[in-house]
Amino acid sequence: MAPTDAGAATQHAPAGTVPCRPDEDAPCGAAASRPRQDPPKTSARSEPTGTGTDGEDTLDMRLPDGFGSLHAEITGIGALPTPDLLDGVGGWGARRTSVGSFQLVPARIERDLPVISRWMNDPAVAEFWQLAGDQSVTEAHLRAQLDGDGRSVPCLGLLEGRPMSYWEIYRADLDPLARHYPARPHDTGVHLLIGSVTDRARGIGSALLRAVADLVLDRRFACSRVVAEPDLRNTPSVAAFLTAGFRLAAEVDLPDKRAALMIRDRSLREVL
Repeated sequence: MAPTDAGAATQHAPAGTVPCRPDEDAPCGAAASRPRQDPPKTSARSEPTGTGTDGEDTLDMRLPDGFGSLHAEITGIGALPTPDLLDGVGGWGARRTSVGSFQLVPARIERDLPVISRWMNDPAVAEFWQLAGDQSVTEAHLRAQLDGDGRSVPCLGLLEGRPMSYWEIYRADLDPLARHYPARPHDTGVHLLIGSVTDRARGIGSALLRAVADLVLDRRFACSRVVAEPDLRNTPSVAAFLTAGFRLAAEVDLPDKRAALMIRDRSLREVL
């Protein structure tokens, strides 16, 4: 759960928090693995030793138990892939919206840190994200996700190819947020901030929130709900979620804020 609300702050500049599960979610194929079998015993000829009637000894050539696992660990061959907990956010592709073509691109520190840090220092954003300061503050926040187990993926949002927003797609059912509401398996959470002031208060946030929620539901087949928990004080953010088809499910007390629990249900996506 991100330390603060995702909202960037102005009307329709959502800030939601709370997995890439997002008509997002292109399922990743799971590689099937066969159970390890001991290799068959093989016979090898040796020089005559004077024992046995035909001058041959038979040697048991058997690999020690655990050899296969050790070999995979050292070489990487035959090792199981790292689980993708959000079904390949980076492969969800672009989506047409009322404000243009939009795409989520997983963040890279060496490329994206300067711009994300600059956005975090915007007073309207810093009030809710609480990540203002030099670049090391934002870098630590990003690395905690990038070096983790994949339950949260930080992304840049590109509108017509232009970086203009920051997103976190995360597994809400695996997040501390799940302690505060009746989470369901594969609930996927969204955090958002709109970076440029010129992109705020124009309905852009609502349009992008709807698009990302649709991506999640389209690409993550196991996910039945997209959730978010903007700060209740951030009324423009809450309004943006409502316009994007989310419903206000509850008010919840989180360690760092009182939040509006926003939910977009798969079963209601054609209605709201």
